[in-house]
Amino acid sequence: MDAFTSFFDSQSRNIWSYDTLKNFRQISPIVQAHLKQVYLTLCCALIASAVGAYLHTLWNIGGYLTTFACLGTIIWLLSTPPCEEQKRVSLLMASAVFEGASIGPLIDLAIQIDPSVLVASFVGTALAFACFSGAAMLARRREYLYLGGLLSSGVSVLLWLHFASSIFGGSTALFMTEIYLGLLAFVGYMIVDTQDIIEKAHLGDLDYVKHALTLFTDFVAVFVRILIIMLKNSAEKSEKKKKRRD
Repeated sequence: MDAFTSFFDSQSRNIWSYDTLKNFRQISPIVQAHLKQVYLTLCCALIASAVGAYLHTLWNIGGYLTTFACLGTIIWLLSTPPCEEQKRVSLLMASAVFEGASIGPLIDLAIQIDPSVLVASFVGTALAFACFSGAAMLARRREYLYLGGLLSSGVSVLLWLHFASSIFGGSTALFMTEIYLGLLAFVGYMIVDTQDIIEKAHLGDLDYVKHALTLFTDFVAVFVRILIIMLKNSAEKSEKKKKRRD
């Protein structure tokens, strides 16, 4: 928590202006072009994911099969050499479609309960991504890379909590604790991964497909958790309204 507090404190101490927002002098033109390619590929992956979720609403294809298919295509992508660019882009889009189908049941539930929650969750995730990723680009190089170890430890703790709750049984409070802590961790990853991509690009790693996959994973992880939180809040509000009517 101290690391996140220092992040917000350091940002508040800076004097923000329009000139500051245009200041990308720490990022070379080659890296800037690479980032544009990464974010364009990320947008295409998000569209492909939306297609996958739509296919689930039509044919109910989301489940364990699409989850394993998503993992398989990601492994296939990472094992494919960077020279096969068209194949790797196709694998990224395929994994995005499978990912969208995998979270399709959650999206379908949101549509049934309150479609506005789905829109608000996506807009909130997009705003969070833009703010934290933009802050990482405007910050000094390698300033927040040290958060990577802390975030990895946090995700490991969450995995152990999830494993323990699946064996010994868990409560709603524990589940929501995992959701909130996971949201905090993956928002942090938005910052760390953005700076990591910039640093790798300065060192010559211009693999935009792999970098787009990294940011896509962060985006989906944050979106799912925000959607679950908003669905729970919406369900609680509807229950209170029913009690008042009764």
